[in-house]
Amino acid sequence: MKKFKRYCKTLTLKNDPELIRQYKEVHQHVWPEILQGMKEVGILDMEIYLYQNRLFMIMDTVPDFDHDQAMAELAQKPRQKEWEAYVSRFQNTSPEATADEKWQVMEKVFQMD
Repeated sequence: MKKFKRYCKTLTLKNDPELIRQYKEVHQHVWPEILQGMKEVGILDMEIYLYQNRLFMIMDTVPDFDHDQAMAELAQKPRQKEWEAYVSRFQNTSPEATADEKWQVMEKVFQMD
């Protein structure tokens, strides 16, 4: 039995080298409340990768993770709305969008073994 569920998500940043640089810098100092909220809803680990202005996220969660329920709960966590508005200036999205509205879950099309 797997010890976690994995989700892969994507999001597009504004195609501006300075904004992309700032986005990377902001993610070296993620607010503690944001990290705590993710842990509280069952996110065990998260990595974000960048290619040009395309982001790719790997999100590992507890085995019984309910994505829709957890994302709704996360949206209500302290400072989450503030964080989403703050990082929206780098993203092709609106300041009012939740993380779930911004980050699109990708379909797995291949797995080795």
